[in-house]
Amino acid sequence: MYAVIRTGGKQYRVAEGDVLRVEKLAGDEGAEVKFDQVLMLGGDKPKVGQPVVAGAKVVGKILRQSKHRRVLHFRKEKEGWKRARGHRQPFTEVKVTSISG
Repeated sequence: MYAVIRTGGKQYRVAEGDVLRVEKLAGDEGAEVKFDQVLMLGGDKPKVGQPVVAGAKVVGKILRQSKHRRVLHFRKEKEGWKRARGHRQPFTEVKVTSISG
């Protein structure tokens, strides 16, 4: 069985045992997190929500809180002006433990 969930403005296709990186969620490592916005449940008899499947939920465990690699933004103009900026987006790594619905 698999599910399509929405979190952090993005959609993810997940199955039990999957490890995924999502936008930063509140919680410590080892804490349980529940995703209530389940858009679709797949398997033998798929269920599609309008927009979410009623009563469905995905439960996961937070493995770690960290930041992605650094992304550099560099600009240089003809007149000798230059600027470099960097950004590291925080994320939460979650392992899916159960899908119900």
